[in-house]
Order: sequence, then C-alpha cells, then structure tokens
Amino acid sequence: MMIDRDQVRKVAHLARLELTPTEEEEFTTQLSRILEYFQQLSELDTRDVPPTTRAIERSNVTRPDDLKPYPDREALLNSAPDRADDFFKVPKIMEGGD
Repeated sequence: MMIDRDQVRKVAHLARLELTPTEEEEFTTQLSRILEYFQQLSELDTRDVPPTTRAIERSNVTRPDDLKPYPDREALLNSAPDRADDFFKVPKIMEGGD
C-alpha cells in the first residue's frame, strides 16, 4: 500500500501538525515503508501463535506509594493558585446531580 502526500496532509491536519513540503515528502516515504512492512507481516501464518500483549515478559517497575505527611501544610496551601480554607480550590469539571 502506498501513502500519498494528500493522506499525509490529512493526518497532519488531524494531529494539528504543520509540516513543511520536505517533511511531507519524508513522512510519505516513511509511512509507505511502514505499511509495506505490515503487509509483509500479514503474510505470516499466526494461527498457532497465542495472543500476547508484548513480545517479552515484563513486570511492573513502579515504586511503592508511601504516604508521608508534608511538614509545612500552610506553605503548600499558599502555593496553590486558589484555595478555600484548608483545601485547594479547582475549577468544576463535572456537572452535579442536584
């Protein structure tokens, strides 16, 4: 499958990217190569290959979340753009069910 410049412009527009003519040409070539590679992959017989989420096994590498009190609560509250008593005041993002 071949990608043309109009398709690259459309994707760039949807992604809100401004591409130069040189970049359009580069992405046209690169995306075409990627699709050609996927075409090659689609020719492989994968009927006996179990579905996986990754090619190699990984485990979660995040650290434990330890709760620690902040020593200067007032300084923390004063650094907020807006506050109400002992709380951060933030814009409402959801409609209430009153």
